[in-house]
Amino acid sequence: MEEQAVVLYSAPAIGHLTPMVELGKLLLTRQPSLSIHVLLPNQAYEGGSISSYIAAVSATHPSITFHHLPPTSLPPDYSTTSPHLETLALELLRLNNPNVHRALVSISETHRVRALVIDFFCTNALSVARDLGIPCYYFFSSSGGGLTVFLSLPVLHRTTTKSLKDLDTDTVLRFPGAPRLLPSDIPELVQDRNDRAYELLLESATNMLMASGIILNTLEKLEEETVKVIRDGKCVPDGPTPPLYCIGPLVSSGDGGKAGSGGGPGNDKPECLTWLDSQPRGSVVFLSFGSLGVFSAEQLKEIATGLERSGHRFLWVVRSPVTGKGHKAVSTAEPDLGALLPEGFLERTAGRGFVVKSWAPQVAVLHHGATGGFVTHCGWNSVLEAVCAGVPMIAWPLYAEQRQNRVFMVEAMRVALPMEEVVGEERSVSAAEVEQRVRGLMGPEGEAIRERMQHLKQEAQAALNPGGTIEDHTDSMDSMMSEARANKASPKPVEDDDLLLGIVDGLDLVGAKEGGKEEVGGVVGEHAAEAQGAAAVVNGGGVEGGDGPAGGVAKG
Repeated sequence: MEEQAVVLYSAPAIGHLTPMVELGKLLLTRQPSLSIHVLLPNQAYEGGSISSYIAAVSATHPSITFHHLPPTSLPPDYSTTSPHLETLALELLRLNNPNVHRALVSISETHRVRALVIDFFCTNALSVARDLGIPCYYFFSSSGGGLTVFLSLPVLHRTTTKSLKDLDTDTVLRFPGAPRLLPSDIPELVQDRNDRAYELLLESATNMLMASGIILNTLEKLEEETVKVIRDGKCVPDGPTPPLYCIGPLVSSGDGGKAGSGGGPGNDKPECLTWLDSQPRGSVVFLSFGSLGVFSAEQLKEIATGLERSGHRFLWVVRSPVTGKGHKAVSTAEPDLGALLPEGFLERTAGRGFVVKSWAPQVAVLHHGATGGFVTHCGWNSVLEAVCAGVPMIAWPLYAEQRQNRVFMVEAMRVALPMEEVVGEERSVSAAEVEQRVRGLMGPEGEAIRERMQHLKQEAQAALNPGGTIEDHTDSMDSMMSEARANKASPKPVEDDDLLLGIVDGLDLVGAKEGGKEEVGGVVGEHAAEAQGAAAVVNGGGVEGGDGPAGGVAKG
């Protein structure tokens, strides 16, 4: 019998790769005879090493094979005005199609490829799957709320001419099934419609509708309303939405192949876990900001002061600070805690505080009984890990889609308190805010969130158990893959020329006229409040639409 395979095509960053590999592990639990092949392109910029993670997965899951695609490079005359490093990554992934094609053909010589699952950054591989008659599925590794925004991007593009960055700061954005967002909450990559990154992600969002299905890494009980809105087609008013499979929470059971932390050699128990063993149950606040989250030296001192004044126990992962702008960087240098933290801080907080240099085993820390709170950068992998552990959060976003995740976590999911930033370019947080939020989460203010997280922990476990929703959705997806492959069904990608979506220069709104009124997001502006299924954006309050078929913008 011909061996069957599913091919996963991931962006090379660890935050994208980890959930994609967890998807492969999930498929293997349902079909152990399956072969999983992971295609890895080269990194456009330094995003941290993934070699130890790959080695750890390969050692424990021999049915998962990693294929390093040949390196690609941009043409010598390539230039861009985009300020985002992700633009280079997206451009390189566009050039990878020949490598993806060769890899799929090679794998097909010894396996029957049932499906190609692509990261939403790898949208151009959709055409390769079509050429080879292989069903193609999008894997969206962020929140369901983020998916509603992403799916609504083409509608927003053709119903407005202004970039999000040019809207008034208090403009309210309404997307189907999502709480109100401000322009500053939306990821920077899509803030400027004249930016190459915006163009490439718009293409990805448009092509997603041509996929055989969308795989979403979320717990359905965490985002019930959002998932329903997507399945009901309200994000895509002018065509069908591909089938949606909620297969989360997919979280790693380990920590990237790292052996230890805090000075323990080999596989010795990390020192921070030993310290947690001596702390009262639910008494420790854990602060960790992902593999790329960094702060300035000044911000580190503010955090330290706030933690000390809060009076609560804490476990804090500190990485070497950055000297330039932004909160995203690979930091390999070991931090000098004596120089970075306030004088005498370590001595004054000894016993009730523990500072770890650079890295801690996050999954193990979150599942430790002493951990009672989590200050997180709102990366979706971290959010799901906290949900599985039942640990309430303080949401402190730093980059990418994390700012909109904070809104979803606080207002829709009700799993976190917000860390409020000082208005300004650097979005700093004061010591007083750190103190207030830590006290709030660990005190009466956090009681409702603690109860909610314990409930969600049980829901996550139920989803993961045999007969749970993850098993149901995985089996449904597996059946769809088999049927589509048998019929050699494959989607037709959208060509570049089709991406010029109805732009009218000089107008803030692009829409039909009805009775002399400007239509906004498919709803006549004057009657937006009464319209069923409306979606609108208003300046500084006023009219708001419901959870309707599309997002839009209206002037108040």
